Amino acid sequence: MLPQSINELEAQLTSRNYVADRGLVTAAFLALKLNKPLFLEGEAGVGKTEIAKVLAALLNTELIRLQCYEGLDINHAVYEWNYARQLLELRAHEANGTGDAAPHTHPNIFSAEFLIKRPLLQAIEESRERAPVLLIDEVDRSDTEFEAYLLELLSDWQITIPELGTLKATYPPVVVITSNRTREVHDALKRRCIYYWIDYPNFNKELTIVRAKVPHAHTRLAEQVVAFIQELRARDLYKMPGVAETLDWASALAALDQTALDEQTVNETLGVILKYQDDVEQVRGGVAKELTARAQKYQELGYVTK
Repeated sequence: MLPQSINELEAQLTSRNYVADRGLVTAAFLALKLNKPLFLEGEAGVGKTEIAKVLAALLNTELIRLQCYEGLDINHAVYEWNYARQLLELRAHEANGTGDAAPHTHPNIFSAEFLIKRPLLQAIEESRERAPVLLIDEVDRSDTEFEAYLLELLSDWQITIPELGTLKATYPPVVVITSNRTREVHDALKRRCIYYWIDYPNFNKELTIVRAKVPHAHTRLAEQVVAFIQELRARDLYKMPGVAETLDWASALAALDQTALDEQTVNETLGVILKYQDDVEQVRGGVAKELTARAQKYQELGYVTK
C-alpha cells in the first residue's frame, strides 16, 4: 500500500534503517503519488540504489534490477529468443515426424516459452499482477541509443515483440533511475522524472546511518570513524569515500575489536575506504596521523552528536 503522506513515508524509510533527507523523502513520495520515475544522481555509495531496495520492501513487491553498462542493447535489457532451445525443438520435431506431411508442418518456436525475458520485459510481465519496483541502475554508463529506447518505454509502458504483439503494463512499475554522473544524461529523460541529487551526508546524518547499519560498533568508534571520513572528504582525492565505504570501515574496525581509532589501524585499513593507490599513498602516514588526531577530538572540531 502506498504511503499517504510524506511523514508516513519518512517513518517507513526510517523503520527500514534508511536515513533520508526531507527533500529525498518528498521526491520519493511525489514519484509514488504521481506515478513518475524517480531520477537520483550523486556520487557512488551515497544510497541511490539502496532506496529502490527499501521501497520494494515497503511496498511488498518484487525488485527488478537492470544494471546498465556501455553497449547495453535490447537483447540484454528487454528480451531475446532462446535460439538454442528453438533449434532443439526443430530437430526434435523433424526426428519425430512421420509420413509425407511431416516436412510441411512446423512447431511454433516463436511463442512465450522460447522467450528469454530481460529486466524491462520482466517489469511489464510482473505489472500484470501488481506494480514491481524497477531499478535502472547507473543509466549514465549506457549509450544514448538506450536512453532513447527508455523514453518510449517510460511514456507508454509497453513493449512490442513482432512475433507476439504488444505487451502493455497493467500496473506501471515504480521506477528508480540512478546515475553517478560519469556523463550527462539527456534532458528528455530527466524531464519525465522527479529529480533529486543525493549529496554526501553531514556528520549527524552519517553517524545516524552508521549507528543504524552497524549497531555493534562501539559508540566512540562510530563517532570517530564518521569524523575521520568527514575530514577526509575535504582532501583532494581522486575518489572520495561514500557512505558505503564508511559502513564497510566501521564494520571492519568492529570486526578487529576496535573501540576507537588509532594511527596504526587506520594505516592498515585504508584500503577499505580508498580504492585507488594514489589516494592511499597520499593519506598513509602523515595525513592519516593528522586526521586520526582530529577525529579523536571530533567534539572540538564542532561536530555535534545526537
